[in-house]
Amino acid sequence: MGLALGDDCALALACGLRLWHSAEVHHYGHRFDRLEGLVYRALYRHLLSRADAEWIHGVAVRSLAMTGNFSVSRALLRCLFAPRRLESLAVSAFGLRFAHPLGLAGGFDKDGVALHGLAALGFSFIEVGTVTPQPQAGNAKPRLFRLLDDQALINRMGFPSSGMARVAHNLERRPALPLAISLGKNKTTPLQDALQDYCAVLEYLYPYGDLFVVNISSPNTPELRRLQTAAHLAELLAGLRQALAAQGSAKPLLLKIAPDLSFEEIETICALALQHGVSGLIATNTTLERPSGLRSADAHQPGGLSGAPLRAKSTQIVRHIRAVTAGQLPVIGVGGVFSGADIWEKLCAGAVLVQAYTGFIYEGLAFVRRAISQLQGIMRAEGVRDLGQVIGKG
Repeated sequence: MGLALGDDCALALACGLRLWHSAEVHHYGHRFDRLEGLVYRALYRHLLSRADAEWIHGVAVRSLAMTGNFSVSRALLRCLFAPRRLESLAVSAFGLRFAHPLGLAGGFDKDGVALHGLAALGFSFIEVGTVTPQPQAGNAKPRLFRLLDDQALINRMGFPSSGMARVAHNLERRPALPLAISLGKNKTTPLQDALQDYCAVLEYLYPYGDLFVVNISSPNTPELRRLQTAAHLAELLAGLRQALAAQGSAKPLLLKIAPDLSFEEIETICALALQHGVSGLIATNTTLERPSGLRSADAHQPGGLSGAPLRAKSTQIVRHIRAVTAGQLPVIGVGGVFSGADIWEKLCAGAVLVQAYTGFIYEGLAFVRRAISQLQGIMRAEGVRDLGQVIGKG
């Protein structure tokens, strides 16, 4: 949301800087990364504070989709922006192999149209969606707001989706990296019929995904978060396990939870997840709370808050899940991930993988390479050779 990938001047400058870096100043790579980040953020603030966030997001996704259609442009993106593959960064989780721990969270590419372009930027896995059975427009606009002074976003999108049939068509030609698909229900579907919607999307898109994410924690679909309560959740998980079993080979099923739950509610969810064979949790979705100290004019807008203000809270929840399940329920940590230090923090709290969304938007095209380079620096400083040594250490 809101990434200026479609802005010709910003993209040309970023590519030019990267080429200069590769040819002339490789020795000063960390200094270049800082310069590139500063330039991007300056352009972001100058150009995008004057444009509608959702319009810019659409331009970004279309630009990445177009770039991803051609092998030459994909190769250029990989050369300019993707991190090097190193065995020390690889992660095995959910029966899959990930090149490194940093993936793209759901919501950026809702319909799976830009996966090849996003993969070329270096993400180790991508979450598509949230996908609903039938097409729906989502909530009324404007529904996306940038909080530039807080490194945050507020959205009240409401699951805009082209529907599962269109997404299946888009995924016929998908990149060779782990792909998660976020499952949702249509706004018009009564809560008591939600299971039918989740199962419909799961069954329809089962051939295309490697992991499936049950999104019951978006704050922007009426009553959706009630599905996190014990009675609703037990029925939902039991039905989804049956739907998975009917497919013959059970792919990983993950549950995405809200950050606004009490520890007691989280413990209930963990117990139900373990009871029903859920593969893991994603912690967390956006928050309805507004931390004190937000400075941006749109901080009062209703909707889910993401970005830097959510970092500490999501990490605390990751740590709590790790503690109460003794590591039996793997967690993907998401919330306020902008740097290698943020990845390290989530891993130390107990996450096996990490996702970013708002951080990608604010940090730019080279976000993955820069964050993974920073993570490598921390690993060297800490004397860590393998990420398996990190998970849950602090």
